[in-house]
Amino acid sequence: MKMLLCLLGLVLFVEGLPYVISPAKMKKWLMTIQEIPDMHLRAMGLLIMAMGLLITYFFKE
Repeated sequence: MKMLLCLLGLVLFVEGLPYVISPAKMKKWLMTIQEIPDMHLRAMGLLIMAMGLLITYFFKE
């Protein structure tokens, strides 16, 4: 459980970096992402989830 919370904290840190580094670009990017079709977003999300699971599987202790 301790490892899970540590990883969650790291994910939140990485997710927050773009907002701190360049908030104006993040606003522009968020406006642009609305134009991407839902099916493309779902496919990208599924691909990213699969990559995360594979990385976790191969590098687990």
